[in-house]
Formats: sequence, structure tokens, C-alpha cells
Amino acid sequence: MTTIDLNSDLGENVPERIVGDDAAMLRVVTSANVACGFHAGSPEGIRATLVEAATRGVAIGAHPGYRDYEGFGRVDVEIDDATLQAHVEYQLGALGALAASAGERMVYVKPHGALYNRIAHDEAHARVVVAAVRAVDPSLVLLGLAGSVVLDVAEAAGLATAAEAFADRAYTPEGLLVSRKEPGSVLHDPEAVAGRMVRLAQEGVLEAIDGTTVAVRAESICVHGDSPGAIAMAEATRAALEAAGVAIAPFAGAR
Repeated sequence: MTTIDLNSDLGENVPERIVGDDAAMLRVVTSANVACGFHAGSPEGIRATLVEAATRGVAIGAHPGYRDYEGFGRVDVEIDDATLQAHVEYQLGALGALAASAGERMVYVKPHGALYNRIAHDEAHARVVVAAVRAVDPSLVLLGLAGSVVLDVAEAAGLATAAEAFADRAYTPEGLLVSRKEPGSVLHDPEAVAGRMVRLAQEGVLEAIDGTTVAVRAESICVHGDSPGAIAMAEATRAALEAAGVAIAPFAGAR
């Protein structure tokens, strides 16, 4: 792999809950997964993030989640198919309109939190999300966990897809993310994280939490904007990748 994208979850701040430094992160990443208001963010804050992303030429993606503001979208929600589809379509419509007002176009979708984790293995749930994306704009790229069910469902439905890996998360030997409830699930050492991502880009493998090696093929790397030391990790990762000869560029909507 000679080219890879760096993405981060942004647009999630509100005055009473500041979780990340969007302006700083947008100087590092090439794609921005922007909150749509259901799990985090406010219209004015989301728009400000979109304007900054547009200014920096960062690709814009929607980051829809369950309607779970209190739980930051990290609580699994039991929801019927029609409601879920409407909720996803609503969020994509809102983000797309705000992106247009900022002079840019939404080019991909990356579901958030518990919804992201659910569609990684739940085919029925994944079909609903894919149907929502297709209904809003079938040209949107679906960004999902490498090896997940939703990528297969999206491809079968005719959507373009991209697979991602997580810089700051530990992996199981099966190639899944270690639950945030488990110790060691979130990584914090910038240099260690950077080294892992260089190996991912060059060899397509990561070290799992038990020390074994797991194959992970990804076009994009996510650094969570709300993780402690997120900016330092993102900067170290980008610097290490570039030093290793890996080009950094958006996986969708390159300008």
C-alpha cells in the first residue's frame, strides 16, 4: 500500500461538552467524519467544522448514529427498520445541506459508535443503513470496519465502499475491535500507535491484543478526535507514514 487516508470523527463539540480540537485535527487528517446532531454536535458547531474542512480541502463525510445524545451514540438501541432508515436519512440530509452551505459536498458516510459496531456483524441492520444511504445519494461511499458485514452488504447493493482501521484501538485475534469495556482497548502512546499504522500500511497486518498478528486491509485510518492525546497521535501517525514513503490522501472526493 502506497497511499492511505487519515480520518477523524469531528463536529461533536457543544459548549457544555467539548470532546476534541477540530481545528487542530483538520490540519492533519484528509477526511472528516462529521457528526449529524443525533449523538453529538449542534447545527452551528457542525457548520463551523464543515467550513474549516472545506477551507483545508478535507473530504467531508456524514457520521450518523443512533438517537442517543446522552450516551454519545455508544449505547446499542433497539429500533425498528423503518425508524432506523428514517433516522439515517434525516441525518444525511441535514449534513448534506450544511456541507452545501459551506460550499462543499458530502462524499461518504461512516456510521458512528454503537450503530457502527452493530452493522459490522448484523446483516439485517446493515441492510437498513445501506438502503438509507442509497435512498439519499447512491454515489456516496460507505466507510466501514475492515472485514465487516456492512461492506459486503453495501457492495452487493451497488455502493462504493472503503475499509478502515483504527489507530488508537486494540484488535482481537479475529480482526475485531476490543470492546471499550475491556482494559487496553484504547491506545495512548503516539509513537507506538504510529509504528502500528506504518506496519498496517506497508504489510497489511496489526498486532492483536494477545500478541498474535492479524491481517487488516484498509484504505483509511481513523484517529478518534475525542481520545486523550488525539492530536499528538494523529501528528505522529502522519509523520511516520510520510517518513516511510506512504502518501496521505482522501479515499473519496479527492480534489
